[in-house]
Amino acid sequence: MLLHCGAETVERWQLLRVPTPPGTRTWYPLPHQSVLEEVESHLLSSGFTITNETHALSHEGARYFGVLSVTLPMKREQDYSWVVGIRNSHDQTYPAGLVAGTRVFVCDNLAFSGEVRISRKHTRFAMRDLRHLTARAVGQLGDRFHQLDQRLDAYKHRGLNDPEVHDIVIRAVDCMAITPSQIPDVLEQWRHPAHTAFSERTAWSLFNAFTEVHKSVNPHTAMRRGEALHGLFDATAGLVLAS
Repeated sequence: MLLHCGAETVERWQLLRVPTPPGTRTWYPLPHQSVLEEVESHLLSSGFTITNETHALSHEGARYFGVLSVTLPMKREQDYSWVVGIRNSHDQTYPAGLVAGTRVFVCDNLAFSGEVRISRKHTRFAMRDLRHLTARAVGQLGDRFHQLDQRLDAYKHRGLNDPEVHDIVIRAVDCMAITPSQIPDVLEQWRHPAHTAFSERTAWSLFNAFTEVHKSVNPHTAMRRGEALHGLFDATAGLVLAS
């Protein structure tokens, strides 16, 4: 996971030692530790197993972004894992939240779907409401992750030719999944994949060309672009998934 300038990955104990600043009359910051442990608690009580975790801080500890790899009993083997992205801030940049996504084993590419997200402003009853919202969101994760499996299977079975690829890349700019300056990098990854697993000419290979380029942007931007990217590829693969 590559992060924006000034961010660094940290051990869990370092995250737990980040002090929470005092609140104001209208703003009540949530401890990073509380957000993380709330999400973990609901994941475990819903039957998920957490297999890996990565945590990062920026802006002198004021902004937190974490990724938890999760699985369920009897989950079929895949070339990617399910992940839950967690974020929180102590500088009022953004509220606490979580989002579902995937991480590809061969290249560590992350893609967030935006399908399951909680978001709570740091107001007086933020912790009370966060607990309820987190429980509700985690309760939906099983179905949403299985939808992710469905959509990625469809990407793998959708063959692409070069004219189609060029059209998709331009439409990706239109929907702000990438910037115009990233077009050459996406096309380079398509034409000369960094990983042989993506040598097949499919939508899955092109999707990973995009997510390889997304490694150069901060995770919050990657979350927004990932949602747009999934929408574009769902249309390419002819998918209509339940919201």
